[in-house]
Amino acid sequence: MATVNIRRDVDDKFYRYKMPALQTKIEGKGNGIKTVIPNMDDIAKALSRPPTYPTKFFGCELGAQTSFANDRYLVNGAHQADRLRELLDTFIDKFVLCAACKNPETVLIVDPKKEEITRDCKACGEHSAIDMRHKLTTFILKNPPAGSTKSGGKKSKKGGKGGDEASGVKDKYAEAEAMREAQMAGSNIPTIRTDGKATPADEEDEIAKQFKNAPAVSDRAVNDDDWAVDTSADAVAARMKNLAVNVDGFSGGLGDDDDENAGETKYDAFGAWLAENKAGATEAEIVAQAKEMGVWLKPKAATAIAENIWSDNLEEDVKKWDKLLLAFLAPGEKAKKAFLGGFERYVGVTHPELTPLTPKVLMALYQEEVLDDEELLIQWGTHTSKKYVDKDVSKKVRSAAAPFIKWLEEAEDDDDESDDE
Repeated sequence: MATVNIRRDVDDKFYRYKMPALQTKIEGKGNGIKTVIPNMDDIAKALSRPPTYPTKFFGCELGAQTSFANDRYLVNGAHQADRLRELLDTFIDKFVLCAACKNPETVLIVDPKKEEITRDCKACGEHSAIDMRHKLTTFILKNPPAGSTKSGGKKSKKGGKGGDEASGVKDKYAEAEAMREAQMAGSNIPTIRTDGKATPADEEDEIAKQFKNAPAVSDRAVNDDDWAVDTSADAVAARMKNLAVNVDGFSGGLGDDDDENAGETKYDAFGAWLAENKAGATEAEIVAQAKEMGVWLKPKAATAIAENIWSDNLEEDVKKWDKLLLAFLAPGEKAKKAFLGGFERYVGVTHPELTPLTPKVLMALYQEEVLDDEELLIQWGTHTSKKYVDKDVSKKVRSAAAPFIKWLEEAEDDDDESDDE
C-alpha cells in the first residue's frame, strides 16, 4: 500500500511519520450514493486516533451523514479522494499535530466534566488545548478514545483534604502515562516513553507544571463564536458561566418541573422581546435576556425561539443562529419537540406562505446538527398532532415536509442494507 508523509507539506523523503494514502470508493446511486474509505482503519492507526474521528470530521466539514459499521467507514454523497485528502490534512492539523513542534506523537486527554480536550505531545512535552468550537469535539467528548478520560479530582486525592501533594503529582503522572499507553497501543508512531518507575523530584515538578499551566478552553475570553453543542445540563450550566454577560440575578434550575405548569406569559414576553430585538442582538445577549426572564433552558423557550428567530431567509437563519439553537435545545427531546411545534406554528399559522419551504429548512437544521435525531424527525413527520396548531394545519405542514422525511427514511434503509451486507 502506498504511503505518504503524515504532514504532506514536508517533502523530506526520510520523514519518519508515514500513513497510507487515503483511498475512496463510490457506491450506490441517487439518494443512496455513498463514499467508502476502505483503508480508514490503517490511516487511523498511523495517526493513533479512532477511525470514527476522521470519518465524522469529513461529515462535519461536508455537511453529510456518516456511518461506521463492520469496519466500513462511509460518508453520504460522492466525494473525490483529493477533496477528502485535503480535509484529512485539516483534521491532522487540528486534532493530531502538536501545536508547538508539529509532530504527530500526541495522544488525546479528554475531560468531559470541564468539556476540555488536550493534546499531550510525547516528543516535546507540550500540553495544548483543542479548539472546542469545532463540531467534532462534541463527538469526541461523547466517544473518548480508550484510556483518554481524565478521572475526577477525588481519585487523585487519596489522602483526603490533607493528602500529600507529591503523591497527587505521581497520580497525575501515572494517569497520563496510562492514557498514552492505551492510545498508542497498535500505533506505528515511534514511542519515546519513560519506564513507569519512580520519577525524580525535578521531573515530577515539571509534570505538575504541565498539568497546572495547561491552557484550558474554559479560561478563554468568550465571544459569540464560542458556543458549542452541549452534552449535559451540568455542562451547559458550567459553560454559560463564562458568557460575557451580567446574569447575576438569574436563579432557577435546568428544565425544572415548574416549566410544565407555568403560564404562557413569560414565554410570550420572551418571544415578543426576541422578535423586536433579534436584528441587533448577539447570541450572548439573547441568552442573558432568557435568563433574566426566567425561561433559560426551559423546553417551552424553544417554542418561543422557533416562532420568533426568523428573518426573510430561513435557511440562512439556521446557519446564523445554529449555536444559539443548539443551546436552547440542550434540555433534550422535550425542547426539540417544542421547537418543532413552534416552527410548525410559524410556517403553518403566522406565515402560511412559507409552508413550501419546510423541507429545505428541516434539511438545513439537520445538516447543521441542530436537529439530528432521525427517529424523532421521522416520528414528527409521519404523525399529525393538534398540540401546537389545528390538526388540519399540522397535516398541511407535515405533508410539506414529506420530501425531507422520505429522504431520511431512505438514508436509514440504505444504512441498514450496508449493515446486512
